Amino acid sequence: MTERDETAIRAHVARIAEGIRAKDLDALRRLYAADVVSFDVEPPLQHVGVEAKMANWARAFAFFGELDYEVRDLEVSVGGDIAFGHAFGRLSGTLADGTATKGMWVRVTLCLRRVGSGWTIVHDQASVPFDIATGKGVTDLQP
Repeated sequence: MTERDETAIRAHVARIAEGIRAKDLDALRRLYAADVVSFDVEPPLQHVGVEAKMANWARAFAFFGELDYEVRDLEVSVGGDIAFGHAFGRLSGTLADGTATKGMWVRVTLCLRRVGSGWTIVHDQASVPFDIATGKGVTDLQP
């Protein structure tokens, strides 16, 4: 892995956070491959294609007035034209009805492919751990 690749990928992830904070679907769309496969915390089990990914973000954005997105502990691994990253992410802010929320931390995994001189996300996954006894997600954990 070159330092330049790692820097470019970290900048790519930072642009995700910026796009989410701005609720900017066009900016987010540019960060994903047309055929991205996304396993997100919101049903269905998978979102296939960039338009499905953007529809998922549009549904999430509708819940919020102001919102924030934080990425913590990003680790990046690059091998040729493929890169992987994992981190913790937290979506928080003020709901559309004015209720403040601290949000919840999720586990984030990204797979990126080099396209020309840049990178694009071809797969992502956000998940929460679950309590085996109850089958319910555990959303109050902190990294």
